[in-house]
Amino acid sequence: MTPSSDIAHQFFDRYEAALLARDEKAMAGMYAVPSLILFPGNAIAVADAGQTEEFFASSWSQYEGVHEVDKQITIMGEAPGSIWADVTWTYRGRARERFCYQLVQGRGGYQIAVLTPMARDG
Repeated sequence: MTPSSDIAHQFFDRYEAALLARDEKAMAGMYAVPSLILFPGNAIAVADAGQTEEFFASSWSQYEGVHEVDKQITIMGEAPGSIWADVTWTYRGRARERFCYQLVQGRGGYQIAVLTPMARDG
């Protein structure tokens, strides 16, 4: 693995653990402030970690019954202090979510600066 791939795998291992623990505080800490969530027709500027924490706290029901996930991580690009990762999340037997994450290096390590959904394969 490359250093960027190692960083991304370590980051998404922590992300997975926080997701499976339903720990919205830990999830919020993995997003930079400010950050940008880009959905088709809807851009959300995140100016406060509380926004991310509230989002995850209100979304746990979609992961009900999910106790393990698999992830496929592909490094799309990198620059000093920034990594773009294409991550497909598989649970309940099939690929469910796919996102492009821009990770940026902050004081506490890497965090998500931009999140963009991508088309799932298949």
